[in-house]
Amino acid sequence: MTTPLFVGRVPWSLTFPERLSVPINRAAITPPTGTAAELMRAALEKPFGFEPLRRALTPGDRITVVLDPLLPQLPALLGELFAHLASAGVSSETVSILTPPGTAASWIEGLTVTGFRSEVHDPADAKNLGYLASTVAGRRVYLNRAIIDGDFVIVLAGRGYDPRLGYTGAETALFPAFSNVEVRDEFAGQVVLSAPNAAEPGPIQAEAIEIVKLLGLPFFIQVIEGEGDAIQDVIAGLPDSSSEGIRRQDARWRGTVTDDADTAIAVISGDPSRVTFLDLAKAALCAARVVRKGGRIAVLTEASPELGDGARLLRAIDGPEDAKKLLGRLKPSDWVGCRLWAFAAKSRSLFLASGYPHEVVEELFATSIRTPNEVQRLIDSGGSVLFIPDAHKTMLTPG
Repeated sequence: MTTPLFVGRVPWSLTFPERLSVPINRAAITPPTGTAAELMRAALEKPFGFEPLRRALTPGDRITVVLDPLLPQLPALLGELFAHLASAGVSSETVSILTPPGTAASWIEGLTVTGFRSEVHDPADAKNLGYLASTVAGRRVYLNRAIIDGDFVIVLAGRGYDPRLGYTGAETALFPAFSNVEVRDEFAGQVVLSAPNAAEPGPIQAEAIEIVKLLGLPFFIQVIEGEGDAIQDVIAGLPDSSSEGIRRQDARWRGTVTDDADTAIAVISGDPSRVTFLDLAKAALCAARVVRKGGRIAVLTEASPELGDGARLLRAIDGPEDAKKLLGRLKPSDWVGCRLWAFAAKSRSLFLASGYPHEVVEELFATSIRTPNEVQRLIDSGGSVLFIPDAHKTMLTPG
């Protein structure tokens, strides 16, 4: 069974032994019903349980757009958003776009809209933080002033899975990302290796939901990615649309595997500039959940994302066994991705095709591979094989 696939944007072809291929039990995957612009336009015209967005706006409103800068096809999505705002008489000059700490300015490239204000959140700058309220547990909540002072807040973010937040997007795109440095540091190293449960929000997500209620009625635009850089779906609406976004995210990207595989081929497709080390680690963790202990995981990517202090720590130690303790003591900014990578490497053999030099891959407890032939030899070496397209977006569990 020969499978054509894309590693990044490069076409590869691998042959999987049909009788030894492990199936993924999941809903049927359907093509997107339109382009990114068409999906965005439809979501704004017919939000979930709400009227068109323009009816909630008045000319002169100060709009704060909380933006996920790693979204694919961002010019098309933002172009439709600004066109919809203009139809309500809202000028781009009254729009502020707020992005998370560390955002590079490259997200602006390709935009045709001008006149808006952009700001990268600085959690350490007290002047740009405002007090919102206190939670039931007594936390005094501080958020970026543009969120608190704006007449209308729009959150444009991707839905996805995250080992700290459970589900990314909607409420978790606001908190803790745009809070103060103390809160961000408090949550920085919290990692949950188990799969999120849509019916039982994790502690961070539950607190974010409470904070959204204190904030009022932000408008969520939830983007569900498809394969590579495609947009599968867009859901817009008030906070009660969040659960619908999670439902559609799970319908596209969640599945179960009945039998543990001996080998998993975890592929990351799409623009390599959008890939982070956390994405590599999420792909490895996705496979580790359904590969037997002692099995093999090959993560295939075209990317070589920047390695932070935590990754440099991993490269300096002999093995993944002590990584958890060392990461917890030093608390690097890339703590979560390094924790996931070390977890996967601890009980499975990792192989990595990437843009990293061979020696860097080896220092990350993995065997460097470069070509489809090398991966094919891994597949042909025996045992059952699981193929996971876009593994960094996928949530697989035994079952």
